[in-house]
Amino acid sequence: MIEALKQLEQQAQQEASTLSDPGRLQETKLKYLGRKGLFASVSARIGEVSAQDKPLAGQEMNRVKRELERIFAEAERALSGPSSSSAAGVDVTMPGTFPPCGSLHPLTQVVREISSIFRGLGYSIADGPEVESEYYNFEALNIPLDHPARDGFDTFYLQDGKLLRSQTSTVQIRVMEKSRPPIKVIAPGRVFRPDATDATHSFVFHQLEGLFIDRGVSFAHLKGTLFTFAQSFFGPGTRIRFRPSFFPFTEPSAEMDIWSDKRGGWLEVLGSGMVHPNVLRKAGIDPEKYTGFAFGVGVERMAMMKYGVEDIRQFYENDVRFLRQFS
Repeated sequence: MIEALKQLEQQAQQEASTLSDPGRLQETKLKYLGRKGLFASVSARIGEVSAQDKPLAGQEMNRVKRELERIFAEAERALSGPSSSSAAGVDVTMPGTFPPCGSLHPLTQVVREISSIFRGLGYSIADGPEVESEYYNFEALNIPLDHPARDGFDTFYLQDGKLLRSQTSTVQIRVMEKSRPPIKVIAPGRVFRPDATDATHSFVFHQLEGLFIDRGVSFAHLKGTLFTFAQSFFGPGTRIRFRPSFFPFTEPSAEMDIWSDKRGGWLEVLGSGMVHPNVLRKAGIDPEKYTGFAFGVGVERMAMMKYGVEDIRQFYENDVRFLRQFS
């Protein structure tokens, strides 16, 4: 058996030295070192060796296996060197080819830009669960039981009594419960509503809510903040206006519009207002001492207005021809 191992070693050395093709080298390596290769076949004869000679045979088996591995490792290094590549017609001095680099999704870019603006105004970023309770999604926000938003046609209810949040205002409630004024946060995230999908609606979209609570906060602070935001996001000279509106969780409430020269009219951007005293009380904040404002921005709407996108569905179709415009 020892003699057979030595012959196998010599045979492998001779055969490996004549190989010039990497594919053929791998075949030869398997021929010798594969599970059913020549080395395994010879080693299987260890049972035929006498008890006296087995230690020596075992040592030889280990030595030959290491030698075979060295032989084929050296052959692989030789075939992968510059000389072999040049011989095969490969110019190793040419630059390599690389897969195209990805980029941030346009919605992610918009969220980051808006977040950066508000961080510059002293806001921190808060997050919360997408699966919520009715309390955080409705009751704590002063939304009564008979409000249309609580209907099954306007909210995704789950079997365990939970629901998919329909607004990121839920994060504001959680922050107010855990923190004491002054509170200054924004809460970007996904929300869900059972809307029919078309050019301007989707059953899943993104919102960014803002909340500022402190002593003496007024509507003037709200207008100044949102004016600064609009000028920063859409550019200097952006014209804005506020219109009276209604939201259960703010009083008074207002919609904010910006003027579009392209469309020749006012476009709604966001909803806002002073935090309703009932909402403050629910969160354990005394409305006699503190006031605050809140606002909610639709991220997709902002992206569509900023980049001139006409169909919200383009953000979700993963068409690289569309996405490359924002890389």
